[in-house]
Amino acid sequence: MKILVIEDEKKVAKFIKIGLEEERYSVDNAYDGKEGLDMALSNHYDAILLDIMLPEMSGYKVLEELRAAHRNLPVLLITALNTTQDKVNGLDLGADDYISKPFVLDELTARLRAILRRTTDTHSTKMQCGELILDSVSHIAYRNEREIELTTKEYSLLEFLMRNKNKIVSRSTITQHVWRQDYDPESNIIDVYIKRLRTKIDGESEKKPMIQSIRGVGYRLKEQTL
Repeated sequence: MKILVIEDEKKVAKFIKIGLEEERYSVDNAYDGKEGLDMALSNHYDAILLDIMLPEMSGYKVLEELRAAHRNLPVLLITALNTTQDKVNGLDLGADDYISKPFVLDELTARLRAILRRTTDTHSTKMQCGELILDSVSHIAYRNEREIELTTKEYSLLEFLMRNKNKIVSRSTITQHVWRQDYDPESNIIDVYIKRLRTKIDGESEKKPMIQSIRGVGYRLKEQTL
């Protein structure tokens, strides 16, 4: 799942990003309210972690604009404002939950999982391509009831391929959605991770791999037929 963290304190933002990526979420950061709103309106995210006290535009205003644009994705407010009225204001504007600073990362991730469970239809958390199943909340993959252990980046790559099953996706598209600014265009890292996923998903004996290489174009996760 892809999470947007809108937080102007860069140390806090980095702390959250590292913690969520360890839980196998894909994370983008924005450092002011205007940037965060623009990113939220122009990209797909499964949830937003939103600080209230932001430069350029307050978290309250960001939330108000999101709801006015009919973006109903879950929002968890991060706040140093601890009065009851501050919390009521956020909830009345459409926040799904809040957490007060300073916070423990375990509580933050637990609250995120809770709002994702509440706001996501049970069936939609599981993506399926043939006999391969990926649960986007638990971050567990299965094939023929065999659990497949994935690293954080392997999970992000497989999730993207699952969301685009049976479609050819280019290397540049994978770079944009999975690696973003962390990617060196001269690197063969995508090929390395594709090979790792093939080994884990198909095993050494599979003659028709689910992840196909389309020469000169990119890759495709194809649902196999008998």
